[in-house]
Amino acid sequence: MKHVSIIIPRKSILASLEGTRMLFTQVNNVMAMRGAPPVFEVQLVGIDKETPVSGGKFTVNADALIQDIKKTDLVIIPAVDGDLGEAIENNKDFIPWIKAQYGKGAEIASLCVGAFILASTGLVDGKKCATHWVAENQFRQMFPEVNLVTEKIITEENGIYSSGGAFSYLNLILHLVEKYTGREMAMLLTKIFAIEIERDNQSRFVMFNGQKDHDDDDIKAAQEYIEKNYTEKLTVDQLASTFALGRRSLERRFKKATANTVIEYIQRVKIEAAKKDLETSRKTINEIMYEVGYNDTKAFRTTFKKVTGLSPLEYKNKYNRVMVAV
Repeated sequence: MKHVSIIIPRKSILASLEGTRMLFTQVNNVMAMRGAPPVFEVQLVGIDKETPVSGGKFTVNADALIQDIKKTDLVIIPAVDGDLGEAIENNKDFIPWIKAQYGKGAEIASLCVGAFILASTGLVDGKKCATHWVAENQFRQMFPEVNLVTEKIITEENGIYSSGGAFSYLNLILHLVEKYTGREMAMLLTKIFAIEIERDNQSRFVMFNGQKDHDDDDIKAAQEYIEKNYTEKLTVDQLASTFALGRRSLERRFKKATANTVIEYIQRVKIEAAKKDLETSRKTINEIMYEVGYNDTKAFRTTFKKVTGLSPLEYKNKYNRVMVAV
């Protein structure tokens, strides 16, 4: 039987904590109905016996404290709430315990912005990690040594897992259930809880918001210029000339300040504008393409799919409010 320790971070979000507990315990319920022994021993593990969560609206009672758990098989780090820097400080007592459990062979899984606690352990330095796309810029600033992959719903590397934004944590828990108990059980849970399985990309949900929390005023000005003039055919050379910078200097400083290349930034701004039109207007895809500064249909579609994981037509069919209303 696998021991699952779901930690209870101070100022955590109840949904991912309780949802995780429900999925793992439901596996045991199914096994009991089949006359079989439980697969998981699930415990809520805290720093304190009672922990207020979700802004103090609820209190979670721990089954055990971290000092009581000498060895576990899987540690789950639920999402935290509020200021993420404060969340790390408030939960620093978990850090050595998580590292010790990993050293004893436990697997570790973070859910949504629980990735900030995971990254604070140093266990994902040089490894892939996912988190909520809203926290992307802050995560990159705080943990530059981690390979952040915001487009992914699930990452898995050396016994460490992470999930993307918000309720995508359900896909990670299903992935773990499948790994430990098999495909049939995971599929049964998708039916019981009405969860979509096989989602591996959250790019379609990302709302691009360029990183401007830096001190390079020239690059901030270049970012603002791109955002105001995205309908034009912008080039790196044009921007370098406009801001009296050498091309190599612009590219180096832009990447350092924003975590995007100049071309990536231009593409993301254009595609974000195209997404909004595809969601809200009756314009054709070609009309939208021209309005955001693309003249090449193939280039537009290729870039759009690279950024969102969907073709422009697939995106419009899925999210256009006007079409749905009709």
